[in-house]
Amino acid sequence: MRRLSSVDAQFLAIEDGRNHAHVCQLTILEATTADGARLDGQRVRDLLAERIDLLPPFRWRVREVPFGLDYPVLVEDETFDLDSHIWESALPPPGDDEQLGRAVGDIASRPLDRARPLWELHVIQGLKDDRVALVTKLHHSVIDGVSGMELLGALLDTTPSPELRTLEADAQDSVGAEPSDAGLLARAIVSLPRQPARMIRGLPPMLRHIDQLPTMRSLPGAGVVAKVADRAERIATRNKDGRNLEHPHAEAPKVSFGGRISSQRRFAFGTLSLTTIKAIKNAVAGATVNDVVVAVCAGAIRRRMIARGDDVSTPLVAMVPVSVRTSEQKYGNQVSAMIVVIPTNEPDARRRLESAHEVMRAAKERHRAIPASLLTEANHTVPPALLTRTARVISMTTGAGWIRPPFNVTISNIPGSPAPLYCAGARVLSQHPVNVLLDGLGLSITLVSYEDRLDFGLTADRELLPDVWHLADEMAQELQTLAAEVEVN
Repeated sequence: MRRLSSVDAQFLAIEDGRNHAHVCQLTILEATTADGARLDGQRVRDLLAERIDLLPPFRWRVREVPFGLDYPVLVEDETFDLDSHIWESALPPPGDDEQLGRAVGDIASRPLDRARPLWELHVIQGLKDDRVALVTKLHHSVIDGVSGMELLGALLDTTPSPELRTLEADAQDSVGAEPSDAGLLARAIVSLPRQPARMIRGLPPMLRHIDQLPTMRSLPGAGVVAKVADRAERIATRNKDGRNLEHPHAEAPKVSFGGRISSQRRFAFGTLSLTTIKAIKNAVAGATVNDVVVAVCAGAIRRRMIARGDDVSTPLVAMVPVSVRTSEQKYGNQVSAMIVVIPTNEPDARRRLESAHEVMRAAKERHRAIPASLLTEANHTVPPALLTRTARVISMTTGAGWIRPPFNVTISNIPGSPAPLYCAGARVLSQHPVNVLLDGLGLSITLVSYEDRLDFGLTADRELLPDVWHLADEMAQELQTLAAEVEVN
């Protein structure tokens, strides 16, 4: 039995029928394997059955603690049935990308069944150009972006011939048998005296950095509280270097794709040239690949906002996830976040890149002052029994417009494989992540590098951003415009 962390538990707490907390990945492959066979559901199932021991979270089920006295726990599912998690379907002709996007959006719109381990795998046939799609769907309470890529890597090989793999013994790969309700209750009661201590310990860092916490930065007075707490911390620790933490607190402006989300998702995807992005980076002094990515996203969003009649005079605010995972941490969420103002208000592409470089550099400097465990410690200030209610109250007030959303969009860039990958002998052509949306956040952009490309997925609310495929085209257009601006061939 393994207790979820406060951050893991929060991803369960936010789900309410409209807010879903699972992440997906669309992987597009050649339909013919290296040995001339067809990639179908049975072949994928056989690979999963062979490697299920390499995927421990695929056998873990969530158990709630009676009366919500402590965070939920993960236990081994003693009735695990692989066939309950795998589906095969086919697109009708012509099987184009927009049809595939709709199918992925439908999969992302349905919550996972908490009575089983929280994952699904969908095999989608009927794609044009002799391709097959795999859609993996896992709950964010068990994995984050980096650990999710590593976990799904167990299904992929670097050669066309599937390799025989074995699992090295690791304490993190076992959660133990399912306890009784009485056992869970007894354990929770024993932990109750420790909860106030966790709350008190988490309060100082939470207050000092409250303006950088995604779930709390939009609360009234958050900026003032952070500055006062920072000053008190420096006095208490006799910090005499004279430096205060920066507390920029740009508010997320209203946009047409913000507001209360529905339960339905739309998904679009595409690919950018990583070679071109690196050439742009090299042409602008000090720029990084992430700076170019942020600039391209900002420019594409600006194009879509203008087309939709949004006001582009005020820059949008983005949340950029940052992994704080160590080599010893395999599962769960080990993430922090940078809150950055992105230059959607800047009409010139080159100046957008220069601005993105400056805001990302400043954000990284601020982030270095933030404890890696900030999100976990901040969540400890809310008792486990109130976590679900608190999460839903914040969601309700944001969706109703009573408080501004903490940011307008998420932009996440995940490192992938520089070498070709294969699944059950079929070559991987591209990978496109599907991310979480929240009330006030109707758009999420996630990118993953693969060979000489940067594959992206655009997750949007069906009602708030029905034209998300236009944004996919505008991502490619913006990269071309930026390349021309800095005179990259």
